[in-house]
Amino acid sequence: MPMDKEETAMVKPVKKKRDATPIYARIALDIANRIVNEELQEGRKLSGRSLMSSEYGVSPETIRRAFSLLEEQQVVAVYQNSGVRVVSKANAQHYIALHGNRDQTRELLAKMHELIESHERIGQELFSIVKTLVDSTERFAASNPFFTYECTIDPTSFLVDKTLGEVKFWQHTGATVIAIRRAGSILLSPGPKMKLEAEDTLVLVGAQQTRDIVVSFVSIGPGNSALYIQ
Repeated sequence: MPMDKEETAMVKPVKKKRDATPIYARIALDIANRIVNEELQEGRKLSGRSLMSSEYGVSPETIRRAFSLLEEQQVVAVYQNSGVRVVSKANAQHYIALHGNRDQTRELLAKMHELIESHERIGQELFSIVKTLVDSTERFAASNPFFTYECTIDPTSFLVDKTLGEVKFWQHTGATVIAIRRAGSILLSPGPKMKLEAEDTLVLVGAQQTRDIVVSFVSIGPGNSALYIQ
């Protein structure tokens, strides 16, 4: 079903998922971890940018930016036309302590924003569904003058141990009993010979004004039932 203008205005376009941390920063953190784990030892000359870019599947420029971050913290030294050399394991540990927590915070913030956006989308979809359901219900109610409702028989009601036919239920109320809830069971389409019991819940269908009539009829005590049983 197409949405109206109000619903369309409520729906925001889905935003593209954001990257919490730039790829070059993640690569720099990975290289620092490799240095701390002594996979890349102090004094070792690292492969050229083109080889490292192939290893990480990124461009040489991305590798250059990763090395630049590490050089700022004296983890590595970058030499013009001579490559990159590992300088300090201790500085690599410091880099991880400094940036690892930041990256985790960025990841958590990004996840939080993603969940908020998802919550907003779900809220908008729910609003649209509820609005459609309410509109459909209102149209159905307008086109159908009958509705279903329930009424429970009190133990003091004169209906107890009487049949629907005996009390002329439909004649006195204008409502039709379409089912009876009794002790966890449902008795469908009860006939005129169905005997009523205390705590039976009658499921009825009828015009709206019959509800008050049914409530009054069911609440009649045994002493006032003579007019209704003839």
